[in-house]
Amino acid sequence: QVQLVESGGGLVQAGGSLRLSCAASGSIFSINVMGWYRQAPGKQRDLVATINSGGITNYADSVKGRFTISRDNAKTTVYLQMNSLKPEDTAVYYCNAQGAGDYWGQGTQVTVAS
Repeated sequence: QVQLVESGGGLVQAGGSLRLSCAASGSIFSINVMGWYRQAPGKQRDLVATINSGGITNYADSVKGRFTISRDNAKTTVYLQMNSLKPEDTAVYYCNAQGAGDYWGQGTQVTVAS
């Protein structure tokens, strides 16, 4: 089992920045990919960014050039630096880890005011 705890969400004005953190614990040796997804009200949960065990990153087109995913050297914490935030970035952001299973955090709200 893997446990994921997110932090760093909040309210920010358009054009501002936020950094999300996701701390993993438990069977972290089994994790191959970690990432961030988001879900706006009434919409499906969509990929934002992922990083694999080799450090290869992948981004949704809508966030390329604005968001950066990274991780610490121990590979137990993943970050999402979000710059130039737009109102359409407003959503609940979920951390995800994939390996022996598919694990989700509880989500953290990001609200971007226009």
